[in-house]
Amino acid sequence: MATTGSGKGIVVRTNRANEHADLHVSADVGSWLPRRSSHAADWRAEDLLAAKRGTTVSVVIPARDEEATVGDIVRTIRRDLVDGVPLVDEILVVDSRSQDATARVAAEAGATVVAQDSVLPMLPGMAGKGEALWKGVAATTGDLVVFVDGDLYDFTSDYVTGLLGPLLTDESVAYVKGFYHRPLVGSTGTDADGGGRVTELVARPLLNMYWPELAGFVQPLAGEYAGRREVLESIPFVVNYGVEVGHLIDILEWRGLDALAQVDLGKRTHRHQTTQALGRMSGQIMLTVFDRLERYGRLVSAQPPATLLAQFRRGEGADGVEREMVLTDLTCEQRPPLATLHTADREIA
Repeated sequence: MATTGSGKGIVVRTNRANEHADLHVSADVGSWLPRRSSHAADWRAEDLLAAKRGTTVSVVIPARDEEATVGDIVRTIRRDLVDGVPLVDEILVVDSRSQDATARVAAEAGATVVAQDSVLPMLPGMAGKGEALWKGVAATTGDLVVFVDGDLYDFTSDYVTGLLGPLLTDESVAYVKGFYHRPLVGSTGTDADGGGRVTELVARPLLNMYWPELAGFVQPLAGEYAGRREVLESIPFVVNYGVEVGHLIDILEWRGLDALAQVDLGKRTHRHQTTQALGRMSGQIMLTVFDRLERYGRLVSAQPPATLLAQFRRGEGADGVEREMVLTDLTCEQRPPLATLHTADREIA
């Protein structure tokens, strides 16, 4: 294994399947890594406030049944970045059809809370994380929008300042992804970087095959990222878990690699999905990649991929059934760029 290059805090090594093979990261990625990678500690809130100069900032937190965590996230942002250093102008929690007290807890912590289906109510409602994010952009007004997942256990305000840093200090940066160490806690112990299984098994191989310019992103599916409003309103949002990979591909195609940056946010701990849930997530991401391959003329197939996923689970009835097949439609539904909607259609109920 040989070192071939490095970014800020990132060492690039090559696993040579063939000792005579010449494997190296592309020149674009090699120059992008040190220039567009930073650490949250590089960006102090006080310095960013001085760089803000009238720019407004909205934080959007999509949340579905997150009453245990969303309150602490909101309180931390309000304490440090609203009441402490006035960097954030708006904290919005999008309640994505929660069945628990998510909305009440978030409101009591100091966030503005909107029900996902109350935003742009003239449109038929859709379900999924991407839908909540799209509605969050529609319901906010900040020049910069920061997205933070609502299920984080160890959240600090460095997540927000880290993501804002490149945007507030460099006008050529359009979109910033977070990355982190992501532990996987299991019955046999903790794997320090065992989280992000869908990233390593699905998203990263596909991106490296078809969009190798994106190979430098440590966590392309990270739920913590930020962008300029004019950019976020100009790209479609896949309504399910394909939203993040869709963003990266669309912005790369539209604005180029140098418009993208990433920031090390330290460590991220959150609740883990079941294996079957990860299977559904993987299918959604694969369909999004296939959609973008067709959209950008990179791959034309004679027949589109099927969208029905069959999974098996242990039977729950008392009729002797040991396995039951569960069918899920993974159709890659998308919301159009918000900029294409007429102003009158964007009124919020």
